[in-house]
Amino acid sequence: MAHASALLIGVRFAEVYLYPEPFADGKPEHIFERYRDTFTKPPIFDSDKPFFRWDGDPLAINVVGHGLMGSELYLRARTCHFGWAGSLAFAIGGTVTWEYLFEGNGVRPSALDLVYTPLGGALIGEARYLAFRGAQSLQSPLARSILSALVDPFGELERHAMASPC
Repeated sequence: MAHASALLIGVRFAEVYLYPEPFADGKPEHIFERYRDTFTKPPIFDSDKPFFRWDGDPLAINVVGHGLMGSELYLRARTCHFGWAGSLAFAIGGTVTWEYLFEGNGVRPSALDLVYTPLGGALIGEARYLAFRGAQSLQSPLARSILSALVDPFGELERHAMASPC
């Protein structure tokens, strides 16, 4: 949970910096209005927009950004001994939390993000998990450490710098 919270908070700060409108708007009346829309209107999905841009976001954000966020959530649960179903559920929970709580005061949730982030993340995350397990089985401590850090950089940092158990 600490990893997921730090991930979502870090991404939210990046979002405020990169997209100050609407994410840096701290006026209470705007925040309450956007949260009202978030919880009373359906998620955004505009089928008239191009493929994977149904929410109006750039293709790279939707495909790469959300895929990586989902994989980070999935991988952390997976390396903490959740099975694939539990890891997928964790990624779904993180995605819903992101869309409704962290981003909901700026924009309404995206139907694409709610579906693709955990599913794309599970596919990418499972590949990363298998690569991580393969790296852990290497005999060379240097090769094991380098490959583990390449596949799971945040996890390796947490395991070594903060003594995280997984």
